[in-house]
Amino acid sequence: MTDPRTAQRKTSPGSADGTGDRSVPDTGFFGHPKGLAVLFFTEAWERFSYYGMRAILLYYMYERVADGGLGIPRATASSLIAVYGAAVYLAAIAGVWVSDRLLGPWRGTLYGGVLIMCGHLCLAVPAGAPALYASMVCIVAGTGLLKPNVSTSVGNLYGPDDSRRDAGFSLYYMGISVGAVLAPLVVGTLGQRYDYHLGFGVAAVGMAVGLLVYVRGRRHLGAADLRPASPLHRADLRRGPVAGAAATLVALTAAIAVLTARDLLTPDLIVDLISVLAVALPVVLFTHMLRSPRTTARERAGVRAYLPLFVAAVFFWLIQEQGASVLAQYADQSTDLNALGFRIPSSWFQSTGSFVLICLTPFAAALWMRLGPRQPGAPTKFGLGLVLAGLSYALLIHPALQPGPSNPLWLFASFAVVTVGEILLSPIGLSVTTSLAPAAFGGRTMGLWLASNAAAQGISAQLVRLYDRQHAAQYFAAIGGVSAALGLLLLAASPALTRHISAAREPAA
Repeated sequence: MTDPRTAQRKTSPGSADGTGDRSVPDTGFFGHPKGLAVLFFTEAWERFSYYGMRAILLYYMYERVADGGLGIPRATASSLIAVYGAAVYLAAIAGVWVSDRLLGPWRGTLYGGVLIMCGHLCLAVPAGAPALYASMVCIVAGTGLLKPNVSTSVGNLYGPDDSRRDAGFSLYYMGISVGAVLAPLVVGTLGQRYDYHLGFGVAAVGMAVGLLVYVRGRRHLGAADLRPASPLHRADLRRGPVAGAAATLVALTAAIAVLTARDLLTPDLIVDLISVLAVALPVVLFTHMLRSPRTTARERAGVRAYLPLFVAAVFFWLIQEQGASVLAQYADQSTDLNALGFRIPSSWFQSTGSFVLICLTPFAAALWMRLGPRQPGAPTKFGLGLVLAGLSYALLIHPALQPGPSNPLWLFASFAVVTVGEILLSPIGLSVTTSLAPAAFGGRTMGLWLASNAAAQGISAQLVRLYDRQHAAQYFAAIGGVSAALGLLLLAASPALTRHISAAREPAA
């Protein structure tokens, strides 16, 4: 049976029926296929909706009911934000499987977008906590479907030897950043200055616009998007992994139903359960790969060399993702929002990282290209990224110790510094993950990279409960200090780790 992804490479990506001439490349979007424009704007609007919602969600949860919020305790609200992020990344791992075996990229993206829009609409209705939890389920499931499938569709636009592929993904990533920059400025302003439900409604409109762009641009995407890469057949349903997954899903659903019926499914229990799952998943994945007979000795050495990088990524994402919980609280409670001559909505700080990414990513890519083989190895980049994450929290120790609200420039600087660390670590993490993946576990190894973020936010969901306004300096010092120390330790071990990684990448004799 022909793999539809392979078949797609033989046809023009701009032909909906898969009958185009690959010898005449589609260059309708800045020298790239027109389908890239469709996916660029679809992703930009999806990120607009997601980051817009996330920019005000914490405030909506802990604001008093009389002021339009839900009155959830601040510590619980911060933990919910963290496990929300963990659940999104866990769902993305499942979304890869659903796309490959059941739906295909086109339907996966479409259904995911519809679920996300429904989630925002739940929040746009003043229906209290039930609407909040319904929105979380919809957005987690929808994002888990949409995110990996849009990326797959971008790859399907290019042949295996198309030199435009890397540049195409860079343009696509720019779409993510554009949506993430604009979202807090628009949705945050409307939500905080007028009405939270209005802000969530605008986020829903953003996702609706993204879906409209996606559906109208269908003809510019290839035939491979219509079919799952490895369709699930009836015989597969009787096999161990599929049957086990189905049984687990049924048991989980039954447990949730019982807990709900007995009023035991509290927010704190949800946080704890997702935290445990987020940490347990990478442990299971690593153990399975290391013990599997399908993993060769050389591949096993590569997985062991990857372990310290994974741990570093967990600690990095732990700090970076607290921008929507801990730093959002710090912006709202401990920052002088009038210091620049006008009142800054606290949600605006969420735009800082994406703005820095847009400005600096092209320079970082050009630097690595210029340095070529002389550029530092992945362990060094990871170590530097982790040190910068620690420094981003260290920057806030001094202002947090001072009486009264701090200058907003401290917080802007903190967001900017951790984003420079992200530029060093995130794209390199994707690269080293794919290069060290055992041949039998390629897709699951990419799932392992997603699991680093899920694990980080699962741990963060427990740590953010310790944050409060009075002890902010101690919180920043403890977490920032541990992160920086681990980064320095990784830098010291970088020469040895780099040798192990290089040896694992060498072709077997």
